[in-house]
Amino acid sequence: MNNKKIICTAIVLALGLGLSACRTSGSEQNDVLTDVTLCLDWTPNTNFTGIYAAKEQGWFEEAGLNVSIIQPPEDGATAICAAGRVEFAVTAQDSVASAFARETPLEVTAVAALLQHNTSGIISRAGEGMDRPGGLESHTYSTWNTPTELAMLEQVVTADGGDFTNVTLIPNNGVDEAGALREKQTDAIWIFYGWGGISAEQSGLDFDYFYFKDIDPVFDYYTPILIANNSFLAEYPDIAKAFLAAAARGYTYAIEHPAEAAQMLIDGDDTGSLAGSEEMVQASQAWITSQYKAEVERWGYIDPARWNAFYSWLNDNNLVERPIPENTGFSNDYLPQ
Repeated sequence: MNNKKIICTAIVLALGLGLSACRTSGSEQNDVLTDVTLCLDWTPNTNFTGIYAAKEQGWFEEAGLNVSIIQPPEDGATAICAAGRVEFAVTAQDSVASAFARETPLEVTAVAALLQHNTSGIISRAGEGMDRPGGLESHTYSTWNTPTELAMLEQVVTADGGDFTNVTLIPNNGVDEAGALREKQTDAIWIFYGWGGISAEQSGLDFDYFYFKDIDPVFDYYTPILIANNSFLAEYPDIAKAFLAAAARGYTYAIEHPAEAAQMLIDGDDTGSLAGSEEMVQASQAWITSQYKAEVERWGYIDPARWNAFYSWLNDNNLVERPIPENTGFSNDYLPQ
C-alpha cells in the first residue's frame, strides 16, 4: 500500500459534497488525487474484499483517487450519502427501497451490485424439518420484526404449505447464530451464507439451510449494493466511473487470488473486528469469490428485470409508503464496459 502522506492543497466546492483535490508528497512525483469517501453498511467483511484489494494495490490512486473507507453512523450509510457527506455507500436493495418510496425520493442511485445474487436464507439445526420453509411451522424463528422480512417469510412458508401463524417469533438479538442454534435458544435464523453460513461450518454445527432466491425468484434481489450521491454522479461522472473501474479491478483480483485478497482485507481492517478471525475470513473468501460476478460478464451489473420484480412485489404487498416506479434507483452507466 502506498504510505505517502496525503496533503490537501485545494478544495473543490461541488454542491456541498466537499470533494477535495489532494497532492501526494514525499517524492519528486506530485500527483493530484481527488478525495472520495465510501461508507460501509457494516464492519469490514468479504462483501468488500475487492474494495480493500483495489486500495492495497494502489489502483484507486492510479485512477487519481484518494479513497477513504468509513463505518456507518447511527442514521445509516444511505442517509449520509443522500446528504452529500460521502460520495458512495453500501446498502441493499430492500433496505434502500424506503429512500425511493416517498414523495421526494432521497438523492441516491445504485451503481453496482457487490454480489450478483441474494445469498440470504434460513439456517436451522439439521434434521428437524426446517430445510424447507413449510417446516418452520411449530418452530421458533428469531426475527428483526421488519415488515419486509416478515412478509417474505410468510409468503415462502405459506407457499410451501405451512401455517405462518404457527411460527413462534422471538427477537433476534444475537450475533452468534450457530451458538444460538446449538444452545437451542432458537430454531431458525435469517443469515447471509457468505458470513453466517461459513461461520456455522467453521464451528462444526450440523445445519440445514435454504435460500430465499431458490424458493421464489422474486426474492433474488440485490444485496449488498453500492450507491452514490446523485449530485456527485451528475457533476463528476468521470470520477464515479474511475472509482468503479478500480473497484471492478479489485473484485477481479479477489476472484482470481482469493487468499491474497482476503489477507488484504484483514490487513486493511482498521476497526479491529477481524482480529482473531483470519481462518474464518479465508474460508468466507474462498466461498464468496464465485458470487461477485456469478454468471454475468460485467462485475457490478444490475439486471433491470430482477430489480423491478422485487420492487413490484413490495408495491403489490403494500410494503412501501408509495409505489416505486419501474427502473427507479439504479444505473449501469457508470460501470466499466
